[in-house]
Amino acid sequence: MNSYLIKDLVQVNRGSSPRPIIEYLSDSGYRWLKISDFKMYDRYVYDTKEHIKESGLKNTRHLSAGTLILTNSATPGIPIFLGRDMCLHDGFLYFSNIKNDIIDINYLYYWFLYNRSSIVNQANGSVFQNLKKEIVENCEIEVPNIEIQKKAVNVLDNINKKIELNNEINNNLYELAINYLNEKVEETKVPVSKFAKIQGGYAFKSKDLIDTYTKNRIIKIKNLRSEINADVINSQFVENEVVEKLDNKFRLSKGDVAIAMTGAELGKTGFIYGNDNYYLNQRVGVIRGNNKASELYLNILFLSDEFQTLLNSKGYGSAQPNVSTSDIENILINDITEDNLKELYEIIKPIYEKIISNSEEILNLEQLRDTLLPKLMNGEIDLDNIKI
Repeated sequence: MNSYLIKDLVQVNRGSSPRPIIEYLSDSGYRWLKISDFKMYDRYVYDTKEHIKESGLKNTRHLSAGTLILTNSATPGIPIFLGRDMCLHDGFLYFSNIKNDIIDINYLYYWFLYNRSSIVNQANGSVFQNLKKEIVENCEIEVPNIEIQKKAVNVLDNINKKIELNNEINNNLYELAINYLNEKVEETKVPVSKFAKIQGGYAFKSKDLIDTYTKNRIIKIKNLRSEINADVINSQFVENEVVEKLDNKFRLSKGDVAIAMTGAELGKTGFIYGNDNYYLNQRVGVIRGNNKASELYLNILFLSDEFQTLLNSKGYGSAQPNVSTSDIENILINDITEDNLKELYEIIKPIYEKIISNSEEILNLEQLRDTLLPKLMNGEIDLDNIKI
């Protein structure tokens, strides 16, 4: 096992943006990658929502498929491979001139995935965290020989394939649920408040939030991402004596949908799953339906990309855009009759439960992967005999 700095193994580069970007955006042309184009734990990104004109190429970075990149702002430290040729703006870092005889690029991907928290803790910024190129360049990495790296990558890839398959199944199930929903709703618009109230979170004190596992997890804005399920793994904890004093309205149940109400993640949502105890932090809301059918209707609706975009558009304020619980309750949505609501509930409930079940399997696989990662990297496991 040898120790290196990242800059000894790869060249770290920053993306670049033609400005003003609005003049270069196009409906077709060269793919223009944004963080919203992929999910946090995807290994590859294949498509982008936006494109730029050829005239913008000289002022950006047009990179080949297979390039490993790293987010450096907003949600920094996420590694991902380009699945196709894409243009990279200055919200990303990318790696070139890999010393392939020393480091396997896939091993480096998993190293960044495992070490994301420690790297991001070195980032700076008030509203947005910014992961500087120099921070990444000077990260120290322990590297086993190349054959051990390849064996470790093979084990981790097998786990990730199962995670990706479950995510694909969940996305398909969700599309099925939203299609059923669209068949049942009416064109008439009514406020969200017809079906539910939005409960805001509790203002936990910073001294109460710890990183040591206690089974009491806190769902914060950072735990909501561009996926239908919340990121329950990367959460902080509190001791029992803190939550014992809380009103039950701040406790989350399996299947509850949480809503980011401020900051860069404004409008993002995610449902809760797993067997720990979850509590709602300040500036995060949760749907409290008038009944189970109403709540499920809103859960499915709020998880859609379209509704998250709508929520985001309701934000106000300059440095820190935000919405209130009443802002959300006043959003107009499609009405649905009582009979159709009951019928929709009977159809969607088993689909939603299957999505939650699949997410819990994903959670177990992610925890297995994250447990194996340091052991594989440190050579603590016999890689010739391990099977996944």
